[in-house]
Amino acid sequence: MNYEHQNKEKRIKIKKKKEKNIVDAVPSEAERELHENIADILRESRLIIQELQQYKGAAKEIKEAISDANEECQRRAREAVVPLVTKLEQFYMFSQKLKETLPTLLMELCRPEMSPCQHLETQQALVKQFAEILEFTLKFDELKMTTPAIQNDLSYYRRTVMRQLDTQSPIGHESHAISLFYAIPTPMLKVVSDTTTKFVNEHNEIPLENTTETFGTMAKVCQRMLENPDLIARFQREETHLFILRVMVALVILYDHVHPDGAFVRASNVDVKGCVKVLKDQPASSSENLLNALRYTTKHLNDNNTPRIANR
Repeated sequence: MNYEHQNKEKRIKIKKKKEKNIVDAVPSEAERELHENIADILRESRLIIQELQQYKGAAKEIKEAISDANEECQRRAREAVVPLVTKLEQFYMFSQKLKETLPTLLMELCRPEMSPCQHLETQQALVKQFAEILEFTLKFDELKMTTPAIQNDLSYYRRTVMRQLDTQSPIGHESHAISLFYAIPTPMLKVVSDTTTKFVNEHNEIPLENTTETFGTMAKVCQRMLENPDLIARFQREETHLFILRVMVALVILYDHVHPDGAFVRASNVDVKGCVKVLKDQPASSSENLLNALRYTTKHLNDNNTPRIANR
């Protein structure tokens, strides 16, 4: 069933409501239990961002240990690297927790008893939490890509420290999976997109349009908010502006991964051209990483049937 034409007028009303409510939404009584569970996840995600922002790495100790085989240098490198890699393991384990939790939220926001527009109108608090998960995803990956010490620390740990510690390695049995996770340029986005794609494929009782139109409508709401100078002027913090930018981009990427034809075809529910224009109107410090996310993490950008304008 295609909800695009059936609910067009209703979506216009929803957009106006969501522009007011998406940032300040509170849960209904029926949503409270799920909302509290997701809130725990989001609290942990904020701590992870803070820790990743402060991640300094052990480059100095590793360099000294490589150039000097003295046991004291080896010990200092070990003592510097092991707590860092243990922290990286915690970030990886959080991604697995997100993989387990996200389908529950998607089920609530996409279940067929209501149309996508009804979900977005009546479940503001859960929509906001989904948006916060998406923002965390892009923030984590931005920080990971600009922190080369992560890969250096992991590499030294697997190459040298694990051998020194032997069976006492604190992450021995997980080290391969953790290394594969951080080897991906945008690991958290891959977890979210793979989990969402799996959710769509496994839940045939939910029409694909429920999920894709939910993403598409949310992206349009973000776009309209960013195109409204009066609304932007009411944002009390610059971070709110960046939050909406990140969520809009993440929704375009998710839509492109989930929909068989992607986000760039003319029949898409996402106005990619409009989203890109909004991004290009922002300062480079706010938009460059997000434009690169669209260029390099979408699935269908380089398809033969993608309009040329989308590749610019």
